[in-house]
Amino acid sequence: MLCRAFRRAPILAILALPSLAHAQAYQCRVPSTVAVPHVRPDGPQRKMPVTGYTLALSWSPEFCKPRKSSPAHSTQCSGRNGDFGLIVHGLWPDGRNSWPQWCANPRRVPPAEVRRNLCMMPSARIQATEWAKHGACMVRTPEAYFKVTRILWDGLRKPDLDRLSHDRALTAGKIRDAFVLANPDWPRSAVGLSINQRGWLEELRLCYGKNFMPTACNRQRFGPKDGTNVKIWRGL
Repeated sequence: MLCRAFRRAPILAILALPSLAHAQAYQCRVPSTVAVPHVRPDGPQRKMPVTGYTLALSWSPEFCKPRKSSPAHSTQCSGRNGDFGLIVHGLWPDGRNSWPQWCANPRRVPPAEVRRNLCMMPSARIQATEWAKHGACMVRTPEAYFKVTRILWDGLRKPDLDRLSHDRALTAGKIRDAFVLANPDWPRSAVGLSINQRGWLEELRLCYGKNFMPTACNRQRFGPKDGTNVKIWRGL
């Protein structure tokens, strides 16, 4: 259920809230040390007013399907650090007709901050990239960006996608129904999905207004219509 403290909370009020336990009910073992890579922009800098936010939750078994042996994704995909279900891909600021990105900020994510977030976002590279590409356009420090992300993440109850994966008649609408059943404060119109060309679920994309209240997704973020058939990979 969405934490009721969010009902009137702008970003500064959210930062004042304490962080809750951030591990999902999957195995997670945090390594004793991490290396934080330097990331370079993959596109132009865009500065614009923020009109809302998207919390992208990746379905880890699908992400790891072709990446089991990838050194770059070993924390998430090798199995040595546990098994993951839904994880945070990123918290993205939205703009009118586009989105801000790569705003100038010299701060990098400290290793201690990366370790704090690895059960939620099990990749040092993805954390570094999401801060530099998206977080720097929202707040001044990576610690603030990840604190906001953790509070949103911890305020959600995750639907049982393992159980849904056994439904041979699964649709995008059934996935949205399961999310809303777990989070009654959420309107279905705020639950977006991303599926690949073969119909496998890749991500949930949850849409927030500027005040961090759930809001209807636009067509792009909402993704497939309710009647679209969807498959969920459970892993090997």
